[in-house]
Amino acid sequence: MVIRKVGVVGCGLMGSGIAQVCAQSGFLTVVREVSPELVDKGLKGIEKNLARLVEKGTLTEQAKNDTRARLQGATSLQDLQDCDVIVEAIIEQLPAKRELFSALDALCPPQTIFASNTSSLTITEIASATKRPQRFVGLHFFNPVPIMKLVEVVRTIATDPAVYDEMVNFGAKLGKTPVRAHDGGGFIVNRLLVPYLLDAIRALEEGVGSVVDIDNSMKLGCGYPMGPFTLLDFVGLDTTYYISQIMFEEFKEKRFAAPPLLKRMVLAGWLGKKSGRGFYDYADPANPKPMTL
Repeated sequence: MVIRKVGVVGCGLMGSGIAQVCAQSGFLTVVREVSPELVDKGLKGIEKNLARLVEKGTLTEQAKNDTRARLQGATSLQDLQDCDVIVEAIIEQLPAKRELFSALDALCPPQTIFASNTSSLTITEIASATKRPQRFVGLHFFNPVPIMKLVEVVRTIATDPAVYDEMVNFGAKLGKTPVRAHDGGGFIVNRLLVPYLLDAIRALEEGVGSVVDIDNSMKLGCGYPMGPFTLLDFVGLDTTYYISQIMFEEFKEKRFAAPPLLKRMVLAGWLGKKSGRGFYDYADPANPKPMTL
């Protein structure tokens, strides 16, 4: 099939990024949010990103205008019914995703392909709310979407191989490097990343090293762009905690179990950069201060 029009549900951080790369890649793109205010906020964020690219010289003014012309905001799911592909990027909760796709399933023609940007839930669980599991995949992008080159393209045991190949090609057309992943908690990246992050917290709990020493060890010793605690604060401790719970529920392995310190920090509201405090205190953003135990 030829993909010409893409629908994106959710215009937050991830959804707006997905919508931007789709429109930049030449696809007519409709991005839907639950209110006009959220639509406007998301579109203005995209416009700022595009303007920044023009300032840097990586995008022409004409390309910026063409991208914006291909982008449409919406508040009704009915505005997505003629899309060839619909990518969901809403809250990471299974009931909400299943409810959304059930409604889309009743609206869209049988040939529309559905994709979820979930980072931890299994695609099969979400797809089972529809009558088209053979046309359902995972498209897991990474934040910030316009910059990060990877997309995990996830197939279930029910996904039509031709649909899967088409979505791998779609990922490449978005300028991403698509990797093929099978359906399972965490897919490839989080299956490897989450245990690493949780082990870093356990090492801190056990007194192996300080926040700064562990961060520097992984940056300078392994060549990682940032240490585990800096990354945890960037991702969000609540997000990591939630993903770890989902993965532990699926695999029942200790390496996916959240350490007590992570749970306590989430309960205390220490969620990382977004709350101003996590493994570092961001009261002075230019000079974050590490926590001590």
